[in-house]
Amino acid sequence: MVLPHHDDLQRFALWLTRDRQVAEDVVQETLLRAWRHLDQLRDAKAAKPWLITTLRRENARRFERRRLDTVDIEDHTVASDSPAPEQRVFHHQIRRSVKQLPRNYREPLTMQAFLDRSIAEVADDLALSKSAVMTRVFRARQQIRQRFEDTLPSAA
Repeated sequence: MVLPHHDDLQRFALWLTRDRQVAEDVVQETLLRAWRHLDQLRDAKAAKPWLITTLRRENARRFERRRLDTVDIEDHTVASDSPAPEQRVFHHQIRRSVKQLPRNYREPLTMQAFLDRSIAEVADDLALSKSAVMTRVFRARQQIRQRFEDTLPSAA
């Protein structure tokens, strides 16, 4: 039941944690918790949203248990096959803008844009209506667009 969803869980955990080892730990904890509470899964067709939700909660529990050290991105070297400097700056700005969004906007946008989830899947995962998810994704994109427009020099 879990095997078809393992790659999606791994990608989502990696996106959330930004660390491959931590992501693997979060996925393992998720699968362990899912195994313990398998009786709560009423429909096997809903396994993926159930596992994604469990993973989100397991990741949140990580922060409840202890505070993680942060690392300054400028302290790390970039691989030689990395994108051009302009692209790296742009990608960093987008990620920073997404991280600054309120959680209720950040999660649906992340799941829809970065994990290629449909609006219906995101709605199921977050226990929201499809219209609520569409509204949140739209507003999240508006906020990011506004931040970029505010940083561009005005044409005078």
